[in-house]
Amino acid sequence: MSDPPRSLSYLSGVPVSRINNIGEKRTQALASLGIDNVFDLLTYYPRRYIDRTRRIDLSDLQVGDEAAVYGEVDKVTSRRSRQGRPIVEVTVSDDGGSFRVVFFNQSWRERQLVVGVQALFFGKVGDYKGQRQMTNPVVDIIVGPLGEERDSSKVGRIVPIYPATGKAGLTSWEMGGFIGESLRRAVLISDPLADDDRRRLNLIERDAAFRHVHLPDDDAEKDSGRRRLVFDEFLRLQLILALRRRRLESSSAGIRHDFDRAALDASPGDALDQNSSQVRRFLTSHRYALTGAQRRVLEEIAQDMSSALPMHRLLQGDVGSGKTLVALTAMLAARDGGHQSVLMAPTEVLAEQHLASLRRDVTGLSVRDDAVLGGERPLSVQVLTGRVKAKDRQAVLDGLLTGGVDIVVGTHALLSEGVRFQSLGLIVIDEQHRFGVEQRAVLRDEGRARSVAARDADLLVMTATPIPRTSAMVLFGDLDVSIIDEMPHGRLDIETEWTRSAEELSACWERVRDEVAAGRRAYVICPLVEGSQKVEATSAVEERTRLALNELRGLSVGLLHGQMKSQEKEDVMAQFRAGELDVLVATVVIEVGVDVAEASVIVIEDAWRFGLAQLHQLRGRVGRSNAQSYCYLLGTPPTDDGEARLRALVETNDGFELAEVDLSMRREGTLLGARQQGRSDLKLASLKDDGELLVSARALATSLVERGDDALGDLIDELRLFVDGDEAAYLFRS
Repeated sequence: MSDPPRSLSYLSGVPVSRINNIGEKRTQALASLGIDNVFDLLTYYPRRYIDRTRRIDLSDLQVGDEAAVYGEVDKVTSRRSRQGRPIVEVTVSDDGGSFRVVFFNQSWRERQLVVGVQALFFGKVGDYKGQRQMTNPVVDIIVGPLGEERDSSKVGRIVPIYPATGKAGLTSWEMGGFIGESLRRAVLISDPLADDDRRRLNLIERDAAFRHVHLPDDDAEKDSGRRRLVFDEFLRLQLILALRRRRLESSSAGIRHDFDRAALDASPGDALDQNSSQVRRFLTSHRYALTGAQRRVLEEIAQDMSSALPMHRLLQGDVGSGKTLVALTAMLAARDGGHQSVLMAPTEVLAEQHLASLRRDVTGLSVRDDAVLGGERPLSVQVLTGRVKAKDRQAVLDGLLTGGVDIVVGTHALLSEGVRFQSLGLIVIDEQHRFGVEQRAVLRDEGRARSVAARDADLLVMTATPIPRTSAMVLFGDLDVSIIDEMPHGRLDIETEWTRSAEELSACWERVRDEVAAGRRAYVICPLVEGSQKVEATSAVEERTRLALNELRGLSVGLLHGQMKSQEKEDVMAQFRAGELDVLVATVVIEVGVDVAEASVIVIEDAWRFGLAQLHQLRGRVGRSNAQSYCYLLGTPPTDDGEARLRALVETNDGFELAEVDLSMRREGTLLGARQQGRSDLKLASLKDDGELLVSARALATSLVERGDDALGDLIDELRLFVDGDEAAYLFRS
């Protein structure tokens, strides 16, 4: 009777000490690499492969090649270096020529590679005093010194190279041996995918996939094995997100908003009557008509808000595309049904900015309220941040509880002890692209707990940091995605220059003076608040003083940084908005959301120190009107990556295009740092290269969850490997 197939869950319970040749010392070494069981061992994938099947003649060998060369040993010598290290030098030849092979600290090679031995040497070709040379190559003996043929099965294979084994005192060859023995002992690894699904997706069986990744006979096997295991990684991740969503929906008590969708066709100046909705009143009184993209996104939001299931939507849009207008329209739709809204910002500066913007936009809007004289009052937008005084804070809290406050703005501390709503209908999170799945779930729970109506508020997450589609499916896989891909009419691309020479720098400061003379304003961004001896970077405090005394002498130059008190920051921003300050020297505290239409030029010092997404955000502080705006990038990057970032910013204003460039430069690591989801499961997958598989995995995950738990089968036990105990209890409770 043959052994049954082994699941990943079963293999996770088999310690590595059960494998031949793994004793106590090697068990400890493997544990230092995070490998405790056979499952860990099998998912410790090769970093790269050496293809020893591709032989070339010596006559074709070029310096820099990584190649497999077949030749016969003509000469062997040995000596010691000045430090006493053994050095073995071997001359190898074939019909086309000869070259030298050198081994350091491998004295046994003198006995192995005697004259007459024929072998395959795999390594990188270097140059030593004009001669081609390989140093410490991999060697396969083909014909021994007596003419005997060696085991051909061990010769000319594709050999996997495993990562980070040297620090643990393990060689790549040992790792390959342990994994090969594990695959032999496992006999057969079970496959949780149904045959129909697997064939439809053109995937090989899982058992074959593991063997092809670790023991490939050719590139086709290696690639087909990787493709299947990448799909498995994406499927598990998408299943976790899909199950989370199902649990949330099954336990939700949402609000069915009566969204006036017909009002989305309204234009500024259209007629109103006494029964017109808040949405219609706002859109007919606003200074701009909706763009086509804004209207399309609002249709998607209206459909969500009209459903009894709570909305979970991500709104993406480039800087200046009008996301806040969309969010305010949704908040007014909530108010039409008698519900309140929260707008949460990442900083107090941005919260105050939103407060001023929203109050300006809702001027003239009123709501029926039987609690006030005359039965009608102005629509109320209030703020709750750390700088609100106790008396004013209590008035806001009272208004939220009685329904007298319609919209409240603040940081994410808004949903804290003491804050209670009469009926919270919509939560908008601005610029919280690092808000993880768990934090959003907590937010939804807090929203229900702090609402007297005890209903689940709709959730709209906004970001002006465009995220590639594949990344969004991982970071925001629990959310539907809407994209504003159109800028308001009349907006001009920001002219971006990378300033390197003294002449270009002089022209940059001249541009600042010209823009101020024309009645506009400028930002100067510095990477540090105070100067640092350890880091050579411009500090905002010192640069403000230097500029005011030199390049910008005669202009009113202000200072803004995160270490200032809240009131000081708001006072400075108010002065800048009012034109009392011509130039604002600031740190990245103004990175997001700060909207001063008169600002038309931004100078970013030591620009290479900022990430690409951050640079794009900073640039977006200008170009907020129909006037031409300018961005100057200062500094000489010390790395190729730094140069690539600045070149990309000069070449395009498109944030979505820059997001793809950013992903290709950074890969997945930093993006996935926001996913706090237990064991990391993206070991082989690449969001940049494997997008097609991610889309397929999401579709299958959604289908499996809709089919019910029976369709998930063994996948439920497998998923338990990738989430902690609390998460598992939440996801899999029936």
